Amino acid sequence: MGIFTKAKAKDELILVFNIGSSSVGGALFYAQSSGIPKIIFSVREPIQVEEEFDIDKFLSLTLSSLEVVVNKISSAGLGAPKRIFCVLSSALYVSQTRVINLEKNTPFIFTEKLADELTRKEIKLFEEQQLPKYTSVGSAIRPIELKNIKTLLNGYETTEPLNQKIKELEMTLFISISGEQVLKKIENTIAKHFHFEQIKFSSFAMSSFAVVRDMYPLRENFLLVDIGGEVTDISMIKKGVLSESISFPLGRNFLTRGVASMMRVSLNEASSLVSLFKDGHAEEMIAQKLKPIIDKLKGEWLKSFQESLANLSHDISIPATIYIAIGKDMADFFSETIKTEQFNQYTLTESKFEVIFLSSELLHGAAEFEKNVIREPFLIIDAIYINRFLTKK
Repeated sequence: MGIFTKAKAKDELILVFNIGSSSVGGALFYAQSSGIPKIIFSVREPIQVEEEFDIDKFLSLTLSSLEVVVNKISSAGLGAPKRIFCVLSSALYVSQTRVINLEKNTPFIFTEKLADELTRKEIKLFEEQQLPKYTSVGSAIRPIELKNIKTLLNGYETTEPLNQKIKELEMTLFISISGEQVLKKIENTIAKHFHFEQIKFSSFAMSSFAVVRDMYPLRENFLLVDIGGEVTDISMIKKGVLSESISFPLGRNFLTRGVASMMRVSLNEASSLVSLFKDGHAEEMIAQKLKPIIDKLKGEWLKSFQESLANLSHDISIPATIYIAIGKDMADFFSETIKTEQFNQYTLTESKFEVIFLSSELLHGAAEFEKNVIREPFLIIDAIYINRFLTKK
């Protein structure tokens, strides 16, 4: 399918898996031509936290959680999906926004063949840059995502660029790749219950960007912060384009491990202590011990957040609006942490940070649900994104 080809599948039963770094989710939904998906079943399974992060062990635990989710969806007996999608967290892929510029002295026709040639060249360059990271661990790579974010012809944005006579072209592409071994293991796990020739992979960075951009078309500049179990991802959107992304290896599990280590308790006990503390329910003596530990860990996370913003921005101002994607239980904790950040005092920002949690309430009306379906923001975002991709006119 060419980069400007439009899909036309409508009112089909779709299965989507959201593979994060703290849990795996799955949902069955009908892609509706109205643009609003109807979610008929959803489930989420946590990924077990280990004392130390090890990528091979993490992948094994992730596949175990995926297997539980696949089994629950299959056992629900709600019909055979027409298509299957997997939306991955950044722990499982590498992505980049790339800009193609082409300018000629004499006018030329921008054809689909030319668009495909330019994009193939860009994918090859990106793969060559990333290949050493994968060959060092003996893995081949597979392109999983190619999205045309914006096309300018002679300096003007257009959604219908093909067969136009122009002198100047600018195309902004979002490309992501993943390790072939990882993707095969995911496909094999799903294939135990659902047999498909092709499973379409995508990134949560792209699905969340597309959904927020479409929900708030007048807000051209914002940050997306996805706080997973092991990794925090920050994507900067400027002038409606996902211009750059950066990650740092501290997620919500960092708090649990830190408390477990410093309080000398198990990971399960540490998780409970973090929960009690943030909700203000910890006993006074425990709270007094926990406060300096939580403050220290919060400070470490914030320092990495600040450094990431500095590396992301260079000479560009940081948008003041931040959308955060995280489980509801930790949303307030990280929202308040980000609001205390002092980075905006020594860089160009529009104003103080406004932090907006991507909750199911915020997404109200963007999806329909069968009775008793768990309304889970990550899966809602993925369903909205896939529905628009499949049914756009």
